[in-house]
Amino acid sequence: MFRGFSSVSLDSKGRLAIPSRFRERLVEIAGGCLVQTLNPLDRSLWLYPLPEWDLIEEKLAELSDFDRQSRRTKQMMRGYATDCQLDSHGRILVPAELRDYAQLDKQVIILGQGNKFEIWNRGSWEEQRDHWLGMVGDEEGTPADALQSLSL
Repeated sequence: MFRGFSSVSLDSKGRLAIPSRFRERLVEIAGGCLVQTLNPLDRSLWLYPLPEWDLIEEKLAELSDFDRQSRRTKQMMRGYATDCQLDSHGRILVPAELRDYAQLDKQVIILGQGNKFEIWNRGSWEEQRDHWLGMVGDEEGTPADALQSLSL
C-alpha cells in the first residue's frame, strides 16, 4: 500500500506536507482522515489512514489490561492517538507533544510501511538506519537468522 522514502519539511506551525504521491490514495481509502500516534518501539511517530487505525484499535482491545506490557502499549498508542485531516494543501498538523516525543524539527523523514507511515527526525533516522544496517550481517557477512528465509 504505502512504500518509499520522502524527505519533507515541518513548518513553524507544526504542519507536515504528506508527499503528493500518497495524497490521492489517502483521500480514496480514508477521506483524508488519519490518526497519528507515537511509535512505542522507536523515537518516531506512526501515521495511519483511519480504516487501518480501526484495525489497530481492535487488536489493542484484545490485549489484556492485566499484562503490564500490553497495558503500557495501549496507554501509549491510544493515549497519544490524535485524529487529523489532510488540509487543502495535503498537510497535517502534528501536535506539540508528538513533535517533542519524536524530536521533530525542520527536516523530517516519512517512510511508507505498508499500512502506515513512520515519521522520523531526519538526523535520528539516519543514525538508526546506519546502526541497523551495521547489524544486518555478522563479521563474515552472513545475514541474521530472521533474514535467512527472506528471498530478495
